[in-house]
Amino acid sequence: MVYRYKASIAGNKIFMREYEIRPEITLHSLHIYLQNDLGFAPDQMVLFRGVDKNDKVKSEYGLFDLGDGPMDKVSLKATLDRKEIRLQYVYDLFSDRFLTLEFVSEEEHLPRRSYPRLIAERGKNPDQFSDNYDDFEQMMEFSDFEVPSPEDDIRD
Repeated sequence: MVYRYKASIAGNKIFMREYEIRPEITLHSLHIYLQNDLGFAPDQMVLFRGVDKNDKVKSEYGLFDLGDGPMDKVSLKATLDRKEIRLQYVYDLFSDRFLTLEFVSEEEHLPRRSYPRLIAERGKNPDQFSDNYDDFEQMMEFSDFEVPSPEDDIRD
């Protein structure tokens, strides 16, 4: 069995990732995978927040034990056992910027596949050090804005 999680950025309709992840993976190993997948700097402090179905933060898991267990001792399955259906992956502690990883479903484990693995994506990776998420290429694709051609230039 593997878990399917959907990653999103609050208030942004462009960015999306879907991952299949083994239940026994530690949050630290998941952090390393996400850090590499998203191209984040390896020297930054991060944490996971466990969030319930009512969007209430129930737990915080850091590189050091913040009272709910350190990331290297807490498995993904343990967070679901605590009814934490969402995880906030806080990749910029100072600006409190995070991805929301939401549990979607349990899937069949397929042999000869390595996990975790990215199964779907949309939008570019967020910039770890920017104050907002900008994906101008995607924005232009979704826009009705058309740039006039030089032939359309009518002068009196």
